[in-house]
Amino acid sequence: MEPKQSKPKLVAQRRVYGKRRADAPRAVFDQGSPARETRSTTQRFDPVESLQAKLAQVTIDDDATPEPDNIAEPPNIKSIQQQELTEISYDKLSSSTIEDTSDTPTTQSVVESSPEAKPKSNRCETVEVQICSKDSGNLPQFTLDSPALTSECTSEDREKSSTSSDRRRAERKKIPAQRRSSGVVHDSKASDYVGPILSEALSPIAAQGIQKFDSWASRSANMFNVAKLAEGSYGEVYKLHLREEACRPVVSKSKLARLKSYGDGVFKVVPLRAKSGPGSKKFTTIDEIVSEVKMLKYLDPIPGFARFREIHVVQGRFPESFQNAWDYYKKTKDDCMNPNPSNKRAYPDTQLWAIVEMDDAGCELEKFAWSSIFQIYDIFWGVAMALARAEEYAMFEHRDLHLGNVCIRSTREDGCMDPPTELDIARHPSSSGFGFSSLETTIIDYSLSRADLLLTDDPTGLTEVASSDLDKKQLFDAIGQDEDEIMQRNTYRYMRATLYTGCPLETEKVADIPGIWAEYSPRTNLVWLLFLLQSLFKNRKPETSPAQPQRKALASCSPNKMTPKPETAKAKDQNMAGSLVKERQTKDVQSGISRLKQTLEGRLKAVLKLLDLEHGHEDMCCAADLVAYAMDSQWLGEQDFF
Repeated sequence: MEPKQSKPKLVAQRRVYGKRRADAPRAVFDQGSPARETRSTTQRFDPVESLQAKLAQVTIDDDATPEPDNIAEPPNIKSIQQQELTEISYDKLSSSTIEDTSDTPTTQSVVESSPEAKPKSNRCETVEVQICSKDSGNLPQFTLDSPALTSECTSEDREKSSTSSDRRRAERKKIPAQRRSSGVVHDSKASDYVGPILSEALSPIAAQGIQKFDSWASRSANMFNVAKLAEGSYGEVYKLHLREEACRPVVSKSKLARLKSYGDGVFKVVPLRAKSGPGSKKFTTIDEIVSEVKMLKYLDPIPGFARFREIHVVQGRFPESFQNAWDYYKKTKDDCMNPNPSNKRAYPDTQLWAIVEMDDAGCELEKFAWSSIFQIYDIFWGVAMALARAEEYAMFEHRDLHLGNVCIRSTREDGCMDPPTELDIARHPSSSGFGFSSLETTIIDYSLSRADLLLTDDPTGLTEVASSDLDKKQLFDAIGQDEDEIMQRNTYRYMRATLYTGCPLETEKVADIPGIWAEYSPRTNLVWLLFLLQSLFKNRKPETSPAQPQRKALASCSPNKMTPKPETAKAKDQNMAGSLVKERQTKDVQSGISRLKQTLEGRLKAVLKLLDLEHGHEDMCCAADLVAYAMDSQWLGEQDFF
């Protein structure tokens, strides 16, 4: 994508229509480990972090000379020392705060200058903090009575303390303290190159720089299963699923509950175009991925759009977990067209990858077998209403709304995606016919999309047009190999003609106009909605009647059971009357459901006529117009949209 320059533009205050479910969970790796608890503003005082913050403001002067004994101590130095001296043990800290694998305590020396003594001399006072391991109970502890820490200490004691302090400092310089590797790639040129992507990251871990691919993935190696879901020209999509049984022995119950609350994460792995050398003439550009991420973040509040979690930039070869997922997909699927990530001719060792982390939106529509008109009705109008909301909120066009970019999931507790039963329909409160299937739709992949991004909360502030020059994507010359692909390729040409000439049927390709794809032409959304509805009817599977419960075989009567009394004539008449009433009610319900099916199918066929490219409704210019028409015709209720 190539975002257009921001420009001053009067923009009406944007409103999000519809209700979003609970906020999306943050990134799985947001705090460096999925098991680490996020700090809150009400968290108790942590002496380690308080001390670390003070240490960061102190300058250590190794060349400080000892002062004469006759200089008076500042009156408040003892209270300062008493306040800042804190003994810290590992049993009070989580492993994510400080890691020290050594068996001996680590001593840090800090030289603090007293503000009152500074005008007189460069006198420094030494404060020592000891971090002890669990089994260090026999080690000597510093106390306020120690001569090195009291203001009443003698000159000889201070000199010994200063000498021992210098010795420990020198030893610490020779033997660096053990630290956990952050996995960050220290390449300033590469970091500057991907800087625009890193600036869009939400967490400090992701924003700090390029991470090593294997180090980044190792955080989840033992907690999540990695599976490849799909691939495209942009890259590939992977899913991380929590290994609950494997986590139980090593993770506390509270941390396991937090891990489960994250849900399954979806990771879009995109190879980035190199600045120079191998890969500099292929793959996704920095501007394109930045534009997509900005759109993801901006459209996140809109119901029916993907929930954004985080953007990561990694470098290197696929780690074992992702490579195994790729190999399994290659063996079991027939649509694996991308080169093997382990192939060094395809990807160099220094390959940069952008990883977009999102919520799991469910199953791609192209991989789902729909059969019921209730499913078709909910899928189509779910997508149409999402587009209408995005048009009003961000002047949005998707421009690539094929079946692989619509995901569906069930809102039922058991996650079942079967067609609704008669009981489901009878219990549903909807009066418009929408929502009977319990299917929820999500629009994904905005790599070819266009939107106005309001950069500030001020309605008269700056906007940025995020778009992509589709004339450079080689979308409009391909023919397709089967009926479905031919219909999709034609839709690309209808969309281009709509933007260039206003008439979708004038598909003869005209000369490219630079910058035209940044313009707003929402009728392209209707072109794709027509394609979606045609595909839903064309690929509809035969609807099977619900299976009738089988009658149980008669069992021999137990001699211990009492023989039931014969029914009286009155009881027989009552039972017969009750059976007739139930049968009549069942027939009435089935008849009502049959009429409702015919009604919904008739409405959707009317939509096909409204969106027809040649004879469609002249005033139908965007998805919002179509949704408004449906609400006026009572095909949708206000509660379905707002």
